[in-house]
Amino acid sequence: MQRHDYKYVRKTGFTLIEMLVVVAIVTILSSLLLPALSKSREKAKQAVCANNMKQIGLVFYLYLQDYDEVFLCTDDPVNSDPVYWLWMGRGWRKAVAAYIGSGISSKSMSVLFCPSDRTAPQKWESTSYGYSMSFYHSPEQINQMDTASYTYDTGRIVPSIPQRLGRVLHPDKKGLLAEWLDNHTGGNNGWWSWEG
Repeated sequence: MQRHDYKYVRKTGFTLIEMLVVVAIVTILSSLLLPALSKSREKAKQAVCANNMKQIGLVFYLYLQDYDEVFLCTDDPVNSDPVYWLWMGRGWRKAVAAYIGSGISSKSMSVLFCPSDRTAPQKWESTSYGYSMSFYHSPEQINQMDTASYTYDTGRIVPSIPQRLGRVLHPDKKGLLAEWLDNHTGGNNGWWSWEG
């Protein structure tokens, strides 16, 4: 009888099953991590947006100091007829641009643009925030307004009245600025929510 010595050579590498297991594990881990990463990214954008509004609030404070504590109150600079759409970004940003810095335009908005706002680049001239009518209309005018149409219907818009800081009732309970949309929550109760 002949004796054969067989040498077994072991090949190194992954088998197909091992590769499929690794791919499955990576897929499961990434599906668990990606939502957490996107949430943290959105929280960072929310922090930037909150800081933007804080900076704009400081800009308005500086404006008040220079204008004898009278809040910004002008006509809409775009329309030829006097229209009081000051709440729109285009209505107030030009007046406060000197306090923000140079380079403010519809293409470069700096603190006037929320990083989560996908709508503003196409609408509202890239300004993500609106200026509250409570600061350039009298309380009597505000009390007459019962629908959002008072903000855009030219037949209903009333002339703005300059408001002094000292005459604003409960300033700690009023928002000077707000986002047009709920850019951080995905809801639809932003600027146009009548509940404030």
